[in-house]
Amino acid sequence: VQLQASGGGLVQAGGSLRLSCAASGISFGTYAIGWYRQAPGKQRELVAAITRGYITNYAESVKGRFTISRDNAKNTAYLQMNSVIPEDTAGYYCNVERGGLTYWGQGTLVTVSS
Repeated sequence: VQLQASGGGLVQAGGSLRLSCAASGISFGTYAIGWYRQAPGKQRELVAAITRGYITNYAESVKGRFTISRDNAKNTAYLQMNSVIPEDTAGYYCNVERGGLTYWGQGTLVTVSS
């Protein structure tokens, strides 16, 4: 199983980024997907999640700014990040979960400059 996150980088406050998480080795459409982030010195936190049935939920801090989506035909999940703020600076990680089985991808770094 491989999860490849990409799309991170340096962005100015108020700008946008789209992160991607490409999966292989699993039946992607049968898994729930989560995007997490971890800032230096802080615990990893859930940013957004989407179920197999396309139900989404978001951390309060990103509601209205971030959108999670999935394309099962491409085995890929996305995190559209709009109106970013410096507090969004972190390593972003995707995971997939089904029946208690979880896989993690490597992180992609997002840096928001003020």
